Amino acid sequence: MINPFHPGDMKIYKYVVAPQDTAFFDSGQVHPVYATFSLGRDAEWTCRLFVLEMKEPDEEGIGTFLRVNHHAPALVGSEVVFEAKLKSVKKNEIICSFEARVEGRLIASGETGQKILKKSKLEQLFNNL
Repeated sequence: MINPFHPGDMKIYKYVVAPQDTAFFDSGQVHPVYATFSLGRDAEWTCRLFVLEMKEPDEEGIGTFLRVNHHAPALVGSEVVFEAKLKSVKKNEIICSFEARVEGRLIASGETGQKILKKSKLEQLFNNL
């Protein structure tokens, strides 16, 4: 693992909310806005942008936690700007905070954790399940 980053470094990701990103369960659509679980996926991706530059070819990242505080809705077609901030790197664990905004309006905030492990270690862990 390499670490060219410092606490406070940031990554930006922009995402346009699509119909498949709405709150929809087996019972049908709950409401036609950006679902918390879709928002969490995209927040985790934003923080993973750090991992992509840190992992070696024989390594991979794996999520350890995701905390999403969903503050306000975003409509289908809205552009969501995610801003991830590197909080810490301890050994192989990367912790990031994030905020998501639509036209400057805060819609979500939270934190993610990911670890970088050897691909062989991950394969072994999965095979032992």
